[in-house]
Amino acid sequence: MIYSMTGYAATMRAVKGGVLHIELKSVNSRYLDYHFRVCDELRIVEPALRELIGTRLARGKLECRLAFVAATGVAEQAGLNADLLERLKRFDTEVRQALPLAAPLAVADVLRWPGIFGDDGLDLESVVPACLALASDALDDFTASRAREGEKLAAVILDKVARMRALLREVEPRVPAALTAFKEKLQQRLLDAFATVDDDRLRQEVAIFAARIDVAEELARLSTHLDEVERVLKAGGATGKRLDFLMQELNREANTFGSKSLVAELSQLAIKFKLLIEQMREQVQNLE
Repeated sequence: MIYSMTGYAATMRAVKGGVLHIELKSVNSRYLDYHFRVCDELRIVEPALRELIGTRLARGKLECRLAFVAATGVAEQAGLNADLLERLKRFDTEVRQALPLAAPLAVADVLRWPGIFGDDGLDLESVVPACLALASDALDDFTASRAREGEKLAAVILDKVARMRALLREVEPRVPAALTAFKEKLQQRLLDAFATVDDDRLRQEVAIFAARIDVAEELARLSTHLDEVERVLKAGGATGKRLDFLMQELNREANTFGSKSLVAELSQLAIKFKLLIEQMREQVQNLE
């Protein structure tokens, strides 16, 4: 399976007193980069979430949002916590005795105080496992999303590979004829420039220069790298870094091929090679 670094998933689960919401989204990155946005009540869950996500993902810039939404009407049904209200009253009196200019507690402040509506706090013993189970479900959807995107990216890359192979089949038969024509043209120019040059020396110099501009080796290496791209995609898994390296190698061979192509027709094919390689590289940058 090939995975994209771009993905999205969101899910929720009902727990005592409310609903847990989790959202996962990611974009490409050289490494696995976490960004958590967790509500204060659930901060304790963050290390376990980080560990869980690390077992499922290899690369990507991931943003994880985890929130708890209290059920509507819970506060009204619970009633005020009389003991806590009494303590707040005592604290308010003591603070204003020590600091006469301090403002008294407002009703809104009291009603927002944690635990003021009886036992409205989260039961962490049950909520933490629920959060991890919810995160696991979200990761399943998230991974499936990345797999679907990765499958599309792999198809695009394989299409570019097929087009490069077609260009290779097109260029290979033309190389010997182009090389022969260039050798004859070069030999004639040397004869015109140096009328007294020795025939053996002339043929030797032409042969040496022809060897320098022979692109057969570059074409063979391009074909070999394309084989490796197909093999890596077929193997699946975390392929992004390996494929990125292969794109660099393909581009290097295409550059060498272009520099040796002294015939306009081959130079145009070299440009097509580089264009296809760049298009593949853009897709590879999004693979895990």
